[in-house]
Amino acid sequence: MPRLPRADGMTRVTIADVAARAGVSLSTVSRALNGNPTVDPELAERVKDAAAALDYTASPVARSLVLGRTQTVAVIVPDLGNPTFQAILRGLSRAAAADDYHVLVADSAESVEEERVLAGATRRRTDGVILCSPRLPQDELDRLVGGLRPVVLINRTSGEVPSVRADYGGALADELTHLHGLGHRRIVFLAGAPRSVANAARLEAIAAFVAAHPETEISEIPCGVDFEAGAAAGAAVLASGATAAVAFNDLVAMGLLSAVQASGCRVPGDLSIVGFDDIPFAQYTTPPLTTAAVPAAELGARAWERMRELLEGAEPGHPLTVLPKLTVRGSSGPAGARATSAGG
Repeated sequence: MPRLPRADGMTRVTIADVAARAGVSLSTVSRALNGNPTVDPELAERVKDAAAALDYTASPVARSLVLGRTQTVAVIVPDLGNPTFQAILRGLSRAAAADDYHVLVADSAESVEEERVLAGATRRRTDGVILCSPRLPQDELDRLVGGLRPVVLINRTSGEVPSVRADYGGALADELTHLHGLGHRRIVFLAGAPRSVANAARLEAIAAFVAAHPETEISEIPCGVDFEAGAAAGAAVLASGATAAVAFNDLVAMGLLSAVQASGCRVPGDLSIVGFDDIPFAQYTTPPLTTAAVPAAELGARAWERMRELLEGAEPGHPLTVLPKLTVRGSSGPAGARATSAGG
């Protein structure tokens, strides 16, 4: 068989060349280079030496056919424009690349129906699926994951499916404690997507906090998950008489910060604003944003570890939960003029 030319004009080394140099069959070369334990160690070493001497690199397509794998996993996120999901993907893709895996990313655009379709479609083309903060109701998620295995969940749980998650409720409680300590007794919460489990966890934390601090009033304003939603909520926040606002995430907090300051409201003198996630821009707002720092890249890397264990046939690690860290900056301060006027 004639050798194929390479893109640089040189002759491409084939698996047949390696087999000829090592004095073994083509199948032995294939099994040796793919780490098959049935190959005699001495033969395997001879094959590897021959491949190194010829500067042979196996075709990714051929390797996938031999292994019966695509060397690719799918990750489905609800909003690729959100910096937190970008950070999760960065941590995950870098960890996967270190294990010679690729990551196929799909954005469901906050659509439950699209999420359901993407999960099935990407699983047929990859070795496994990682669902990042899926919006599916719990009963639907439980049914779906059974047909996706191997599957790993980020910020959700389902039976024995491996998962990694942030403790959103615990972190929000820390934010409320911070504001309460500054004298805030009228607080508004700018809620996220209604189907978001993370939003539900925040609402549960708010209910528990109010039960423990009955002198504190926390009202909910339906909002969203992006900058525009936060800005649009500005008028409602100012009309509420609240001295502090807790936003579903940093993007919402930044939108609110921009809108209320444009209306002449002083932050934090008149209104304290607290975000969530600690995206890269949070420390550069004016004033810098108080928020809860979510170790998003770590969540992604840990999710890959769980997936790699499943792909290798090992028992996955225990479910991992991390607590975001309260990061106090300039956007939160003592309850001031608005608290006095509201009380009078």
